[in-house]
Amino acid sequence: MRVLVSPSYGSSGAQRHWADTIDQEVPFAEPRYDELLTPEQRERLAALHPEKKARFWGARARHEKKMADVTTGDIVLFTGRNQVLAVGEVGAVFRNGALADRLWKPESHEKSWHIVYSLLDFAPSDISYLELNAAIGYKSNHVFPGQLVLRDHQARSVLEEFMITPGTAWSPATTAPEPSEPSEHPSLSSSRIPIPSPVTNSTPALPARDPVRIAAAEEVRTHRTTYERAHGLIVVERHESRLVSEFRQHLIAQGRTPIRFYCPSGISDIYVSDTKGTELIEAKSKPTRLHTRQALSQLLDYAPHSPRPVERLGALFPLEPARADVELLHRYGIDVIHREPTSGFRRLPASLERRERMRELWSA
Repeated sequence: MRVLVSPSYGSSGAQRHWADTIDQEVPFAEPRYDELLTPEQRERLAALHPEKKARFWGARARHEKKMADVTTGDIVLFTGRNQVLAVGEVGAVFRNGALADRLWKPESHEKSWHIVYSLLDFAPSDISYLELNAAIGYKSNHVFPGQLVLRDHQARSVLEEFMITPGTAWSPATTAPEPSEPSEHPSLSSSRIPIPSPVTNSTPALPARDPVRIAAAEEVRTHRTTYERAHGLIVVERHESRLVSEFRQHLIAQGRTPIRFYCPSGISDIYVSDTKGTELIEAKSKPTRLHTRQALSQLLDYAPHSPRPVERLGALFPLEPARADVELLHRYGIDVIHREPTSGFRRLPASLERRERMRELWSA
């Protein structure tokens, strides 16, 4: 998995390009664009964007080396105005200078773009440079002057800190299986069963993927050749992702390892399973009645899919909810956890009797 950091709004030229191909989708099947595509590029775009239109961005030829392994499902952070303006998910990636000039006509003093990539999905963002620098490990005053491709632990850190989940699910190529790594939970492997590629009709049918797996943000795309669109790009609201990040650190300080898991219902916020027990926690950015009900429904929806039988459910809030909302969650055996100025976080546990009574419902 790679994360691109792409300056996109600093110059008048970049702002013009943004207006042309980010603010609006490009109908790439129209003759003025289609005539410049190779058969392979045309087929790839059609497979990824059956509606025949997409947002596009690109890079100049000097970035060829760093962009060489960028592929479908990688994440792009579009930067400008001292923040991440938006988050995108890479679709088709190819080299086509003629199409680049058609999409982004260069001024006389500008160099042409060479690398073109479409976006499978796109979401506005307000991540500050200060927060991004902290996640990457850069100095706080770094301003991201040029194209950057983050890999390995830096990419993982960004995805985990800002709770960004690509919508593209990948499977290993049958001819080049990826090496397996020992897991802390051997029975909860995050490996995927091969699936047929949507790009070709000649691929033989293969078994379906396991519907529940540990969410591994560090999944490496090397040696992967097939994909499926599992869901849309998920970028968690920043107030909520900050809260999750803080509570993850709180758990780590206690010697616990918070992770996430994917299931047919969605993606959990926090999942811990160790000698202290198995717990599923959902975070909400506000302690309102609406957010309380959302947490309740998500927990009851995700719990039956827990990789291990869940022993505790928790709803995490920035402030203590109203008494009636706490009682609502306690009625279903769900703990309430909220920020506490003096101790970090405070847990309002549901009664043991209620929790024991509700466990059968959680796993139904």
